[in-house]
Amino acid sequence: MLKNSMSVEFMAISDNERFARSVAAAFVIGLDPTMEEISEIKTAVSEAVTNAIIHGYNDTGRGRIVMEGTIYEDSVEFRISDEGVGISDIRRAREPLYTGKPEDERSGMGFTIMETFMDSVEVESEKNKGTSIIMTKTVKQVGK
Repeated sequence: MLKNSMSVEFMAISDNERFARSVAAAFVIGLDPTMEEISEIKTAVSEAVTNAIIHGYNDTGRGRIVMEGTIYEDSVEFRISDEGVGISDIRRAREPLYTGKPEDERSGMGFTIMETFMDSVEVESEKNKGTSIIMTKTVKQVGK
């Protein structure tokens, strides 16, 4: 059952990674999550936004990122979308330690981190049209 939803759009610049983390944390408070769950959600959202900035828009500062959140009875879903270059090989991009930017000394752990902290991670991408990362997490409500 849908309880709440939100959408925010921001420039694809690294300063907005912190903004996205803060928005995600504030949005899930209504589910009464644990501090650990808040930290995990913030980290997963941060990785998705960072990937959009670094890989989707090649860290140019041009472009927009849309972050949508939906709260259900005991879970939250976040969709992070860009209109960047897209991912040519999603399976490969999700492999631990794989990075499309080895020259930038990237760790290649973004998807692994998202998958570790969230219950599910889906990727939709089309070359030169962008990427959406859809992440869900069930929250073990402390007060219930």
